[in-house]
Amino acid sequence: MAKRIDRGVFQTETPVKIKSYAAVVGEKEGQGPLGSCFDKVVSDSHFGKATWEQAESRFQLEAVGLALRKAQLTENDLDVICAGDLINQCIGSAYSMRELAVPFLGLYGACSTMAEGLLIASVLTDCGLAENAAAVTSSHFSTAERQFRFPLSYGGQRTPTAQWTCTASGAVILSRDSGTASIVGGCVGRIADLNICDINNMGSAMAPAAADTISRYLSATDTSPADYDFIVTGDLGLVGSKLLLDILMKQGIDISAQHRDCGAMIFDPESQDTHCGGSGCGCGASVLCGNFLPMLERDEIHSILFAATGALMSPMSMQQGESIPAISHLIHIRKDR
Repeated sequence: MAKRIDRGVFQTETPVKIKSYAAVVGEKEGQGPLGSCFDKVVSDSHFGKATWEQAESRFQLEAVGLALRKAQLTENDLDVICAGDLINQCIGSAYSMRELAVPFLGLYGACSTMAEGLLIASVLTDCGLAENAAAVTSSHFSTAERQFRFPLSYGGQRTPTAQWTCTASGAVILSRDSGTASIVGGCVGRIADLNICDINNMGSAMAPAAADTISRYLSATDTSPADYDFIVTGDLGLVGSKLLLDILMKQGIDISAQHRDCGAMIFDPESQDTHCGGSGCGCGASVLCGNFLPMLERDEIHSILFAATGALMSPMSMQQGESIPAISHLIHIRKDR
């Protein structure tokens, strides 16, 4: 059973194995610095479907299918799947999971959803309720733009602090059986809100939540940044990453050597015109599954913290002038020796 070590912080009694993983991305993501890392690059933004929302569901199904094949499993071997996305009522996940006869937990943590899914799936696996569990998230540039900003045909100019929603999906299968790396701990995030109302500055809104979660986990586990190869944030982007380092430095915590941000890594801001970097549920999920988990499997690194971050606004809250509450959930992944 998972062991509580502080409020919202736990360690698994028996390491939960990462059995397999997969990342599927769109054409722009495939053209970025990490393009060769992903399992599949899809050039058609509609993925053969009639709508972008249907395409996003297919991205999820493709990622789960690839991960299952890698693990030599079928959907019948999954006891539960935790999935989420950015579309209203998480229809990207609901419509993809209706294709699979698997017990389903739909989650919404915005861009923090992959870490949230892995937290829940790892606890269910650790306590014996699941032999095999999956976590999957997705995002799509066109579904997010249509929902949160303007119609694509509007041609609105993006601000310097804006991030580019990734068209991507990542899936991880956890097991009590075998794997090359394990989830050994986690931290459930707390809401942080600095009264930022600019939807085009989500990195600044999310940075305080990431700082709070990372510092809580380091304190509860009596560890320092030097104990980890990388401390990975989901998608703070260039502006949010700098703010995160500043906030933690004021607390006497220097993670500058270990910090990597998936949103800052997935695109080349100059050649791809993505301003502050990538965002979206699929951003952290695809970079985790395409870059960091393979590094653990190849024995290039041995211990990482993955702290995905999410901005928990909705179109309605933005229209009402509300500020942006943010959250960051964290999992500790360690290479099995």
